[in-house]
Amino acid sequence: MSQIKPVNAGLLGIGTVGGGTYTVLTRNAAEIARRAGREIRIAAVADRNIEHARTIVGADVRLTSDAFEVVRDPEIDIVIELIGGYTVAKDLVLAAIENGKHVVTANKALLAVHGNEIFAAAHRRDVMVAFEAAVAGGIPIIKALREGLSANRIQWVAGIINGTTNFILSEMRDKGLPFAEVLREAQRLGYAEADPTFDIEGVDAAHKATIISAIAFGIPMQFDKAYIEGISRLESIDIGYAEQLGYRIKLLGIARRRAQGVELRVHPTLVPAKCLLANVEGAMNAVLAQGDAVGATLYYGKGAGAEPTASAVIADLIDVTRLHTADPEHRVPHLAFQPGQLRDVPVLPIGETVTSYYLRMRVLDKSGVLADIARILADGDISIDAMIQKEAGEGESQTDIILLTHRTVEKNADAAIARIEALDTVQGKVTRLRLELL
Repeated sequence: MSQIKPVNAGLLGIGTVGGGTYTVLTRNAAEIARRAGREIRIAAVADRNIEHARTIVGADVRLTSDAFEVVRDPEIDIVIELIGGYTVAKDLVLAAIENGKHVVTANKALLAVHGNEIFAAAHRRDVMVAFEAAVAGGIPIIKALREGLSANRIQWVAGIINGTTNFILSEMRDKGLPFAEVLREAQRLGYAEADPTFDIEGVDAAHKATIISAIAFGIPMQFDKAYIEGISRLESIDIGYAEQLGYRIKLLGIARRRAQGVELRVHPTLVPAKCLLANVEGAMNAVLAQGDAVGATLYYGKGAGAEPTASAVIADLIDVTRLHTADPEHRVPHLAFQPGQLRDVPVLPIGETVTSYYLRMRVLDKSGVLADIARILADGDISIDAMIQKEAGEGESQTDIILLTHRTVEKNADAAIARIEALDTVQGKVTRLRLELL
């Protein structure tokens, strides 16, 4: 094997994941070469902080602060983009493709927003763009959906695909603490960024769910159509009530095939406590995929971190190395379906999606209130599955009613909630969370 010329990779960004990639690639070099059929080495690294980069890489690795220099280098076969973000990363990836280089990236934001353009460019230039590390870190979910389950008509995929929010929800449930307090703790422990918006508002999970939906159903990336709701307004009281009813609340990314189109949504979701996803705690990730032939399959592991993500980056490097010389027509298509076979299926607006609901309302403690609420739900063709009515405390005139509904179209639930909120006996807004039995 030693006579075969090594594959030269250029690494853009040697932060947490870049450093992990270099470390694992070096540590497992012999094993990786046995699998790939030739040595894979990082020949050049671009990073703004050259001094820091030099402390990680060996003396034989060329360092530069100009990433475009690496992208244009004729000696580089594969470009590994680990810079992140939409702007310079997009220019670098397109420039690498234009220069005939394969690309490995962990950049979910870039692919969710600009993936259609990037894959079309790669197809024109007969190069591969591999992105296993973009979704769920070290869990090989892209490979599972694209190759392992390719016999199946995939019906739905639901996943805990953001470790930060899962850590926060686990802590809120375990300790009964409010969201803001747990977020501060997550920042202190390094689970949450200084600006946690992308994580806690569901944007990061929506980037990943968009990529999953494209691969599962053979549709273009449509991030702008995803429904996104984060966990920042979630209250501890609802986590407690959900628990009493036999459910846990998780931030799920959901992609579901329906006759009229595709549901693509991210939001806090009640899942039955006995369900596997409900028991994924801390910063772990898990994805549940339902295929018509295989049934439900679960993928679980670390969704972030230096070496788990590096595991996925290097698996892509090995794949690209193996297929480097293959006729482009015989490679695995980027989005699982042949490029001419993608279907422009509509992503359904949230009002057209179908799910069950958890409703909590503060009501005056008097007779007939529950009957009025039940009548409004019945008018909207919404049936009640379970209920808790709290006893009013000593000297209190108000109490909580918590209802779980059977599945219904969201716009019917919206209309019913508006009518319930208009009742004189209902105080303030109804708290509504979606519920999935999976």
